[in-house]
Amino acid sequence: MHAVGSDEDYVESAICGGYKELGFSDHTPWLYETDYVADMRMTVEELPDYVNSLKELKDRYKDRISIKIGLECEYFENYITWLKEIVRKYDLDYIIFGNHFYKTDEQFPYFGRYTTTSEMLQLYEESILKGMESGLFAYVAHPDLFIRSYPQFDENCVNLSRKICKKARKMNIPLEYNVSGLEICKGNKEGYPHPTFWKIAADEGCLSIVGMDAHDNRCLENYALYDNAVKYLNKLGIRIVCNI
Repeated sequence: MHAVGSDEDYVESAICGGYKELGFSDHTPWLYETDYVADMRMTVEELPDYVNSLKELKDRYKDRISIKIGLECEYFENYITWLKEIVRKYDLDYIIFGNHFYKTDEQFPYFGRYTTTSEMLQLYEESILKGMESGLFAYVAHPDLFIRSYPQFDENCVNLSRKICKKARKMNIPLEYNVSGLEICKGNKEGYPHPTFWKIAADEGCLSIVGMDAHDNRCLENYALYDNAVKYLNKLGIRIVCNI
């Protein structure tokens, strides 16, 4: 509910872009305790079709590209037991941590749009640190998402970034350099990936992974987007991992 193109379109575009492996990690559904319906994720009823479609493509394209099946998930503590059951039931290859909401999107606003105060930064901090500590996730997606809506990268942001990076280093969990953010935040005064955040990540010795976060399959065809991200991280001296 937040991207365009079919599953197969993404596979074909990835092959066109020269990728040898493609991981799918659409936003996870949640089995809510309320009647809340999210506007940016699949429903629980759609999950089997998502997995079955990707398994079929994985088999059909096995001689051309390796396909991994995953989900991008928040750390919703009350729903984590259900999430673990889903990961086992569908034998998912991985899940990644997208810190979009505090505790649940049933009650709390999107960090990428409403982190406008130091109080919201504190909620972001609490949520992302707990998620990393859980050990559930292969990597942290767009760890600097908070700056998309925060007025400026001030001392509060520096302190938060330092805590995130220290925790990532301690947990040996990669931080994602999110290529999609470059387009999403184009023209904004502040945005992600944020240069100050990534200088801190370099200073703390963090691992990174380049994530395309493709919401349109065609961006996978532009290999320069990935290559430029790699060059930027190499210039900072940040070690990049390509497999999770």
